Amino acid sequence: MAPAAIRWSMALALTLCTVSVSAQTPADPATQTPMPEASAAPAASQPVPDAIAASPPDAVIPSPSASGQTPTAGEPAATGTPAVPAGAEPAPTSAQDHAQAPAAPEEPEAKVEAADAQDANHEPEDQLVILPEIQREGPRHFLSSFKLPETLTFAGQEIPLDSWQVRERIEYEFYQFLEDEGESIILAKRTGRCFPPAEKQLSETGLPDDLKFMLLVESKCIAAAYSRARASGPWQFIGATGKRYKLKSNKWKDDRRNLEMSTEAAVKYLNHLKDLFNGDWFLAMAAYNAGEERIRKQLKAQRVDDYWKLHLVRETMRYVPRIIAAKEIYSQPEKYLGLTRQDLYVPLDTETVTVTIKEPQKHLASLAKEFGSYFLELKLLNPEIKKEYLPKGTHQLKVPRQDCPLKCFKQDKAP
Repeated sequence: MAPAAIRWSMALALTLCTVSVSAQTPADPATQTPMPEASAAPAASQPVPDAIAASPPDAVIPSPSASGQTPTAGEPAATGTPAVPAGAEPAPTSAQDHAQAPAAPEEPEAKVEAADAQDANHEPEDQLVILPEIQREGPRHFLSSFKLPETLTFAGQEIPLDSWQVRERIEYEFYQFLEDEGESIILAKRTGRCFPPAEKQLSETGLPDDLKFMLLVESKCIAAAYSRARASGPWQFIGATGKRYKLKSNKWKDDRRNLEMSTEAAVKYLNHLKDLFNGDWFLAMAAYNAGEERIRKQLKAQRVDDYWKLHLVRETMRYVPRIIAAKEIYSQPEKYLGLTRQDLYVPLDTETVTVTIKEPQKHLASLAKEFGSYFLELKLLNPEIKKEYLPKGTHQLKVPRQDCPLKCFKQDKAP
């Protein structure tokens, strides 16, 4: 290589080394060239421009935090310290501060206390609020604290709880009711309205009062209940059985949804089933659920004469134990649900009136207005009406009693 080329290469290498060392060595503040006057810090009487205060983190020099450390890139500066352009001194907070001499450095403990005070005065509005722990009074109740009695009867018949499978089937339904406490409370409350008609008609025909608990299992005391098997009403009659007991159903109305009418039909049907199965109410209730012919056929095929020894479809296997469990719980709501008789819904104060419609049809809203009621109330009081109007003709309609306007859905105290 020529001497000139060698000298040129050595000079280039020396220059690169000098540049590299200069890039890694912090600049000495004493040797820095002062910034032009246009970029100097604002005067004491002038606020820091919004453009400077709002600059992104990578456009400012972070101020030292209270602990003496410098925040990393992307972190905000310490609370209360405005961002400052590179090379400029921080702006004083007031003219008085600007005139005073710099204060002596604070001790580390003083710095921490000052930082804590600043944080307390600048807490974010969306900070997490920790609610106090709820103090619950009294012991926690487990389902296991409730026990099925050692002996049970239903409609005057002893239940063979000494049989392991009978006890287990009834206990299963017993705890199923108690597990859903909210629904069980509502069911207990509904008995105040749906049981009285059943109690009256069962008593008049000499049938056991315990049969009223079938209403809870059949429909949960919901008059407009409808099943996948097309059974309708509080007693869940299918169409054929309903017609046998004069419960009419057409596009206008469904008598199976009328509590009084369907209860009258249920009492007659249960009386028939009792006679058919020689007074055995367990078999009679099973036949009410599955059909009398099916029960008679299975008794013959399995060579037994006892419901508790019959193998049936799952629904019918559960049906009678569920009614028995319902009697145990809902006849004693104060024991199992903490309710008193005053907590039950009271019967609505209504009367049945005869209305004659001369036009082709009349909307229930118009009829409701005539009797001091409203459309929703009239629909709920007459669940058998399937449409929003009644056709031409004479109809029986349940309405609020006229001496209690606008209070028939108000909860009154039980007598």
